[in-house]
Amino acid sequence: MSKKLGFTLVELMVVLAVIALLLSVVVPDYMGRMKRAEEAVLQENLAVMRDALDKHYADAGRYPTNLEELVTKRYLRAIPKDPFTQATTWVAIPPADPKKGGVFDIHSSAKGYERW
Repeated sequence: MSKKLGFTLVELMVVLAVIALLLSVVVPDYMGRMKRAEEAVLQENLAVMRDALDKHYADAGRYPTNLEELVTKRYLRAIPKDPFTQATTWVAIPPADPKKGGVFDIHSSAKGYERW
C-alpha cells in the first residue's frame, strides 16, 4: 500500500481562507495608521516651517519672498516634503500687506488638506 504525501485541495483552501480572513482584518487598520502617521508628519512639517517664518519675520522685519530664502538664510536646513504629495509643493499664502514680504503662511497642496 503506497501512501501519497502532501496536502489535499480542501486543506489548502481552508488555509487560504484563514489567511484571507486575517488579512481582511489587518489591512484596513494598517491603512488607517498610515494615514494618521502621514497627517502627523504634515502637522510637524507645517509647524517647523511656520516657526521658521515667524523667526525670519522677527529678525528681518518682513516675511521671506519664497521658501527657498529660509534655506539660504539658514532658518531651515531644507524645505521638508509634503508627506501626501512626496514633493515640496507647498502653497504659499502672502501677507495682507504686500510690503511685508511674500510668504506669510503655508498650506499643503494635497487634496483634502488645503487648510492645514
